[in-house]
Amino acid sequence: MTSNNFKYSDDNKRYHTYNYYLRHKYGKKVFKVPLNADFGCPNRDGTKGVGGCTYCSNKMSGDYAGDPLDNIESQYNDIRQTLLKKWSDAKCIPYFQAGTNTYAPLNIQKELFERALKLKDAVGLNISTRADCINEEIADMLYEISKKTNLEVELGLQTIYDFTAKRINRCHTYDDFLKGYNMLKERGIDVCVHIINGLPGETEDMMINTAQTVGALNPHGMKIHLLYIIKGTKMHKQYLSGEVKALERDEYVQIVCDQLERIPEDVVIERVTGDGVKEDLIAPLWSLKKFCVMNEIDKEMARRNSYQGILVGED
Repeated sequence: MTSNNFKYSDDNKRYHTYNYYLRHKYGKKVFKVPLNADFGCPNRDGTKGVGGCTYCSNKMSGDYAGDPLDNIESQYNDIRQTLLKKWSDAKCIPYFQAGTNTYAPLNIQKELFERALKLKDAVGLNISTRADCINEEIADMLYEISKKTNLEVELGLQTIYDFTAKRINRCHTYDDFLKGYNMLKERGIDVCVHIINGLPGETEDMMINTAQTVGALNPHGMKIHLLYIIKGTKMHKQYLSGEVKALERDEYVQIVCDQLERIPEDVVIERVTGDGVKEDLIAPLWSLKKFCVMNEIDKEMARRNSYQGILVGED
């Protein structure tokens, strides 16, 4: 294997991993504790749309989050205790994961986020939401939170192409995304942008262009997800009818490596594959071997003798 001279690596990784970022920021292991505040989603209740995004489960991307019937303190403590069995002296980041976590009255948002700051061993706060659920008032509230902790807001973009967004029922445009994103960036709030590879109708070039375009916005972080087909979703029906196909593992690995080469090296890559629940996963089944997929990405980057950001400015 060729030598690894990547600036943001202590090991074999040739991209700027979230683990590297957290370890260097805090000096120890830090893990995220996924929470479900039961805020819902405007794409389900008729405000923006109904049924949600076609790939999204009934748990609204919170399959590993706590039980919304429990308060956030109970959720946090239960999940934290489980994870501490693996990392006994680690710190934690409360992560409002399920649903759209700026989709509630402002006072309720603020109260829950303030409560999260007081959780035991919490060193930051992550909030997952939609860019069209950011306005000036919410952005100001988040700015006040950011002055008290290490805040990161995660925005589910998935693709820069509006016709794909319409096909997956995202119910907001790329321009809508940019408006919400810029409100946060103007206030100095760290933003992580989610993208998905394998969305119906998209070519490899389109997926690469989404990653490159988002990278050029200079977000704090990016999550690269694999599209997986979940039982009971609208996309499950489309998959069964042949309207939607799942990527093969080798295809996915090549796409991710092509994307990493075009994302600036200082952007933290917080995820490089999906994480579907085994019992509900229809396809691709190879994604269940998550660490094998990550290892294949590492091997391909080494085979190319390549690094994150090596092609920035080249295309």
